Amino acid sequence: VADQLMNVWQIHGSHGAFAAILQDGTVVSWGHPQYGGDSSLLQPQLCQVRQITGTAGAFAALGHGGLRTWGDAAWGGDSSMVQDQLTNVQQVFATNRAFAALKADGRIVTWGHPGYGGDSSKVHDQLHDVVKVVATRHTYGAAFAALRSTGSVVTWGHSLYGGDSSLVQHRLRNVRHISATLSAFAAVGEDGRVTTWGDAFLGGDSTGVQDQLVGVREISATSGAFAAMADGHIVTWGDASLGGDSSHVATAGPGLREVFEVHATDGAFAAILSDGSVVTWGHLNYGGDSARGQDQL
Repeated sequence: VADQLMNVWQIHGSHGAFAAILQDGTVVSWGHPQYGGDSSLLQPQLCQVRQITGTAGAFAALGHGGLRTWGDAAWGGDSSMVQDQLTNVQQVFATNRAFAALKADGRIVTWGHPGYGGDSSKVHDQLHDVVKVVATRHTYGAAFAALRSTGSVVTWGHSLYGGDSSLVQHRLRNVRHISATLSAFAAVGEDGRVTTWGDAFLGGDSTGVQDQLVGVREISATSGAFAAMADGHIVTWGDASLGGDSSHVATAGPGLREVFEVHATDGAFAAILSDGSVVTWGHLNYGGDSARGQDQL
């Protein structure tokens, strides 16, 4: 397909294939067919494509021809069972084995592996007026969390990885922002308080820092930890090796005060302070140690 890869606009990847959107809205895919590398049967329908989303083994393309999927059926590559519902789709979200399509009327359509969020039938009646969808992506299961215009949150998928928010539903009111690690969610309410659920080891349990989670404006996430920015300082929790423990940098040097912005890799955080300097923490192999370049930051 090398001769077709001209004027490329975007490239997206699954575990074993790529799909490129060209500037004219057509799509070129390559790689292992089982992971979405062969879209030849759909080519006539893949026109004026404006978005491609991928699971680990399939792609979903949204364009003039509607929403079309290809790749491993068990990983979301077959949407035939819900194709008649996939009208007026505005955006598509994915876990590693399932898709969720947000329609213009605020409703959600899902397909793919049930243990990864592909079956939303139990919460179907609640999935309206949705404005945003966030997903976990754990190897052994995953879930979706839908934020509604009312500020309420609806979840489905694997219960251990964020699909069951029943124990905290009473706190999920007036939510304005949701973040996710591989297996847990964190929601920020209009009052600046934080609610977490899902895998306790990867950020689903914030009880140890709950009294510090006041006035939170934004939450960033690695694959296993959260960092909340509250009144210019940072509060972290989750897997210590993946950024959940910032104690060693909070008290050293400039510390984590007057933080302007926080960024994350899969296993580390980097905070930009108000004076333009940078503080990092988390796994060394993911950017958690900036000692070598600190004199340049």
